[in-house]
Amino acid sequence: MEPPKGQHTPEKSSSDDPSPVTFVSPPIGCCVNCGGPTADAPQPPTSWPDMSPPPVYRPIRAPAINLPPNNSQAIILAPVPHAEKVSGVSLPYNFECPVKRIHSPDDIRRFHESTSGKNFLGFVVALSESIRGHKISDPCHVSRTVATIVSILETTMQWIDEIPPAQQSSRYGNVSYRTWHERLEEKGESLMLGFLPEEFKGSTIEIVPYFADSFGNASRIDYGTGHETNFAAWLYCLARMGIIKEEDYHAVVARVFVKYLELMRKLQMVYSLEPAGSHGVWGLDDYHFLPFIFGSSQLIDHKYMKPKSIHNDDILENFSNEYMYLAGIAFVKKVKKGLFAEHSPLLDDISGVPNWKKVNSGLLKMYKAEVLEKVPIMQHFLFGWLIKWEE
Repeated sequence: MEPPKGQHTPEKSSSDDPSPVTFVSPPIGCCVNCGGPTADAPQPPTSWPDMSPPPVYRPIRAPAINLPPNNSQAIILAPVPHAEKVSGVSLPYNFECPVKRIHSPDDIRRFHESTSGKNFLGFVVALSESIRGHKISDPCHVSRTVATIVSILETTMQWIDEIPPAQQSSRYGNVSYRTWHERLEEKGESLMLGFLPEEFKGSTIEIVPYFADSFGNASRIDYGTGHETNFAAWLYCLARMGIIKEEDYHAVVARVFVKYLELMRKLQMVYSLEPAGSHGVWGLDDYHFLPFIFGSSQLIDHKYMKPKSIHNDDILENFSNEYMYLAGIAFVKKVKKGLFAEHSPLLDDISGVPNWKKVNSGLLKMYKAEVLEKVPIMQHFLFGWLIKWEE
């Protein structure tokens, strides 16, 4: 017999039906008591008797390694760049003021297919290989040229103390940086002449612009991987002239580049430089790329430290002064707040790679794809006689 309209059939108790009771949440917009319509979403029950608590929600994030996604497959399939011996120069020397040549993806392709493009990238790889398995403090051959370059960087670092940041309301871009950079441009040529051999003193017209662009842009008060690449290009020009030799490469990384990083991080902190061309959360780092390449090479075949070791704060504290990769991670954690996986997902994902050799080869491919093949970055790159633009 059916119950009268308006009445409900009472639910069977657990004693009447041995089957388990299933809790069914009412749909959103229904009352939890009577099932009637409501204006608001239902409130969750205050307790969950005889049931497991609801699971903790964890957002699902796609793997960030080799981002951005539209370029990931190309990076994975690309060959690993290999080291090349720098091609030297011979008489007659035709130094010239370098100019910009890259304006389109076609120009990028032309550069990478050229002898200059391949040789420059091969130089970066050779620097990476020179530091493989070495701590920063390991003894190395320090030539007079290398020692002079380190002294030049120390001098420019002293200028920061002499030019304090201006009091201003804006968070980024302290205007005192322009004063520092103006001094750099004024003294750049005399700094170069301090170590250039007599036969190469005329090269200042070509190498000083690379040096001046290695420390950021004065008008925008920013710094990024393009400026860092200019510093590598300046070192490459010195290598082409034979002023830096292959036996200097270890010291160029462990002494010169480490001092350059120290200078740049001080400039970034004191003058609050804007990141130039940053990919934001999907980039490797707001400012640098090369220390992660050189630093991962340092750690190849390390007995104890693995890529996942970056999550160990004790390791970062005790070894970041010896390994550039760890120093880069420590600096990121110092200047950024919140969960590391959220503000640096790419570095976080790289920590899951099984060994440092794979990290190093992947970063070399990524440097070519995400820095040297990007028009917004390379449109500022300069070409002269030492780094030729091949028509």
